[in-house]
Amino acid sequence: MQILGVDIGGSGIKGALVDTKSGELIGERHRIPTPQPATPAAIAHALKQLVEHFQWQGPIGCGFPATIHHGIAKNASNIDKSWIETDAARLFSEVTGQPCFVLNDADAAGLAEMRFGAGQRHDGVVILITVGTGIGTALFVEGHLLPNTELGHLMLEGMIAEHYCSDAARKREDLSWGKWGKRFNQYLARLEFLFSPDLFILGGGTAAKLDKFVDRIASRAPLIAAASLNQAGIIGAALYGAEQARLQQANRQKRGAAAKQTH
Repeated sequence: MQILGVDIGGSGIKGALVDTKSGELIGERHRIPTPQPATPAAIAHALKQLVEHFQWQGPIGCGFPATIHHGIAKNASNIDKSWIETDAARLFSEVTGQPCFVLNDADAAGLAEMRFGAGQRHDGVVILITVGTGIGTALFVEGHLLPNTELGHLMLEGMIAEHYCSDAARKREDLSWGKWGKRFNQYLARLEFLFSPDLFILGGGTAAKLDKFVDRIASRAPLIAAASLNQAGIIGAALYGAEQARLQQANRQKRGAAAKQTH
């Protein structure tokens, strides 16, 4: 099944057609700069441009940098505050004219890694951590996603963890990879205390630099780099879109069958 997967980020909105059976991109990825300010109307218009670029008609999966509950954005740590309580799924569907399904961006990356990447064949508790401007997390138990964990907002050294050990913090404080790695190791220790994971998967741009600080990591659970790197969000969003479209179709069929039985 082909689905348009979209990864909406603070600097860019990236999309590609995805073969959801193989996890491979079909054709080239396309990127549109995230409008500033990144208001609901502005991002919805940019998404429409992306859909028109691909001449796409059909379900769309969208990874979004916020807690998403039944399609509604519930926070706005790294996006415009006007998104809070906005029904992102409905807005995107109305503006693009296509059915849009929205989930947290880290959850999207996690779905891709568990299906096609570093998390394949790993049971137990797996935590994917995306490190960039902030810290995103996706928590899986026996392959099942617990959505919207937002573990980058745990307190660490008297501050929010992503303010202490995100890549933005490393750059802001001009930390060496070794010094930053010590901070990140503290964060992993806190996650181990709380969740006893069997595996950590590192995503985001920092995953490509794992060799520069892996010697500072002392976690019991192995820390490995994500396989999909910057494509994971697109692939996972497509997987989510395909699954939600199937569920929606199945529910329509059930309602139709029930309606026939009442007549």
